[in-house]
Amino acid sequence: VQLVESGGGLVQIGGSLRLSCAASGFTFSSYAMSWFRQGPEKERELVAIISTTGGTTMYADSVKGRFTISRDNAKNTVYLQMNSLKPEDTAVYYCNVNVTARRVYWGQGTQVTVSS
Repeated sequence: VQLVESGGGLVQIGGSLRLSCAASGFTFSSYAMSWFRQGPEKERELVAIISTTGGTTMYADSVKGRFTISRDNAKNTVYLQMNSLKPEDTAVYYCNVNVTARRVYWGQGTQVTVSS
């Protein structure tokens, strides 16, 4: 299993970024996918989850209305559109899949920095 994130960078307050996570090594369309983040000196936290078909999504309260998770099963890719970014969104963002309870996979992470 391989998860490769991209799209992070430096953005000003109020700006937007779109993260991508390219997946391989498993049947992508059969698994829910998640985005997590870990800010400086903070624990890793769940940001958003999307169901296998994309019909169901869930978000952390801190990002509701600003972030959108989506997926393209034909491209084995999950996205995180981030709008109205705030300094507290600064973190390393990770893609995640739980193939089984004991087979949990993470990408290498992509840094998002929101500055004034």
